[in-house]
Amino acid sequence: MPFKIPDVVAAGTFAHREQPAIPAPGGLIIRPWSPDDAPAVYEAFQDPVIQRWHARDAESVDETRGWIEGWRKAWTEERDAYWAIADAATDEVVGRIALRNIVFGDGQAEVAYWTMPSARGRGIAPRALTALSDWSFAEVGLHRLELLHATANGASCRVALKTGFAPEGIKRSAILHEDGWHDMHQHARIAP
Repeated sequence: MPFKIPDVVAAGTFAHREQPAIPAPGGLIIRPWSPDDAPAVYEAFQDPVIQRWHARDAESVDETRGWIEGWRKAWTEERDAYWAIADAATDEVVGRIALRNIVFGDGQAEVAYWTMPSARGRGIAPRALTALSDWSFAEVGLHRLELLHATANGASCRVALKTGFAPEGIKRSAILHEDGWHDMHQHARIAP
């Protein structure tokens, strides 16, 4: 039986092109991960703040190199898209940003991000999130981006609100972290 409504974004939108680098304001570049970035990812996951909000632990640089390989493969499989946020002048990794749980047919994805401890407080996450969101709507054709964060993660909530992700409600006891179940605050931004 045929569908009455066509896919919002065609399958193959990512798989048939290279993952792009996306400029972001203030001297940032959102670029594909390189195996050479593994030490920065390892360093990031030694940070107690990142550890608090992630279920994963990095035990070695080799392990994070494997993560990067998986992140790069996720692009061609069109399930997730991960980028390094880097200083455009030095190429130093200052964070990560991603589209996760991509459903092209529905025109939706979830955004996720973190910043290196040394990069916090400089507006990096909001600038990168705005650039990625704008690209996702204008270049990819996505209709809806969702953002989830633990209700206890005030920094992530401030990023969401600052970048136009409207609060939609609380998903009760939705994500298990190391310290137990967390309620998740859901935000979304819709294509203009």
